[in-house]
Amino acid sequence: MSRWIVVSIILTAGAIAASAYVYIFQYDSLPEQIAVHWNIKGEPDRIVPKSEAWMNFWLCPLVMVLLIGLTIVLPWISPKQFKIESFRPTWEYVMTLVVGLFAFIQVALLMGSWGQKVPLGRFFVGVMMFFFVLVGNVLGRVKRNFWMGVRTPWTLASEVVWNQTHRVAGWLWVAGGLIGCAGVLVLPLVVPVSEPTLLIGAFVWIMAVALYPIVYSLVLYKRLEKEGKL
Repeated sequence: MSRWIVVSIILTAGAIAASAYVYIFQYDSLPEQIAVHWNIKGEPDRIVPKSEAWMNFWLCPLVMVLLIGLTIVLPWISPKQFKIESFRPTWEYVMTLVVGLFAFIQVALLMGSWGQKVPLGRFFVGVMMFFFVLVGNVLGRVKRNFWMGVRTPWTLASEVVWNQTHRVAGWLWVAGGLIGCAGVLVLPLVVPVSEPTLLIGAFVWIMAVALYPIVYSLVLYKRLEKEGKL
C-alpha cells in the first residue's frame, strides 16, 4: 500500500472519528437547529432540526471512502491503452489531495453544526485556489487516461495534444491559482471591495483557468490536423 493511500485512509478515519464523536457523544450539546447550507457570505440560509442534519456529519466521510475505493479500482478497470500504472504515484497523490479537500470541507461542516461561522469566504476560496496550484504542479506527469486530467475528445485522440495541453494547463493552473490566492487574500487590504463581489470575481477567474485548456486542446488538435502532423 502506497504512502498516499495511507494518508487518504488516515484523513478519512479522522473525519469519521470526528463526525462520530460529535454526532454520537456530543449530540445532546448540539443546537436544536443546525445549519445545512450557507450563502456566499458564510451565513446560514437553510436550518433544519438536528435530527435531520445527518448529511453534515456523514456525507463527506462517505465521499472520502468512495474516493479511496476509486483510487484503487479505477486503475484496475482502465483499458490497456490507457493504463494508469505509468503515473500511478501522481494518480494517488492527486486523489489524496481531493480526499484532503473533502476533509477540510468536513471540518467546516462540523464547525457550522456547532453554530460557528463557516469559513466560506476568502479563506475557503484561497484554499480552493491553492488546491489548483498543487494539482497543476503535477498535471504534466498525467498520461492519457479516462479518469484524470483534461479529458477532451482531442486530447484522448492524440498523445501529442494530450501532452502539450497538460503542460500548458499545469503552468496555467499553478500561475492562476497563485494569482487567485493572492487576489482573494491581499486585494481587499489594498482596494475596498465587498466580499460577495470578490468571491464572484474569484469564481469567474477559476472557471476561466479551468476551462481554457479545453479550448486550447481543440485549437491545437485542429492546427496539427491541418498541418498533417497527427
